[in-house]
Amino acid sequence: MIPGAGFLHLGILALIGVIVLVTLAIHIVVCFLLQECFRRVPPQFRKQQPAMVWLLLIPCFSIVWNFFVYLPLSKSYKAYFDSINRTDVGDCQYSVAVTYSILYAAFFVPFASLAALVLLIIYLVKIHELKNQIPMA
Repeated sequence: MIPGAGFLHLGILALIGVIVLVTLAIHIVVCFLLQECFRRVPPQFRKQQPAMVWLLLIPCFSIVWNFFVYLPLSKSYKAYFDSINRTDVGDCQYSVAVTYSILYAAFFVPFASLAALVLLIIYLVKIHELKNQIPMA
């Protein structure tokens, strides 16, 4: 056995632990942001309950659940803006939500995860801008 190899293994485990914790923290922040976006939509236009976004924290299940969070959020915003005759909001990032969810599910395809991350950032920024256009209840 190589001297100091135990410390190397311990360092690798610590690095993996830090990566897992940072990833979990990012997922928690994303869930909080999504929940706040759902809460801003008046209840009669919501296509999903705000608390349901936290199911995204379940490993593997989140691959499918993305389709039940991001798409309904865009549809909720679209329903609200349609009700007040706002046509300047387009599809409320629905196409970005679909593409993100597909790329997230295809994480095994090279560069799909990176593309999904970029789309997630774009989606969150744009949906936050739409959220700010809805008056607080």
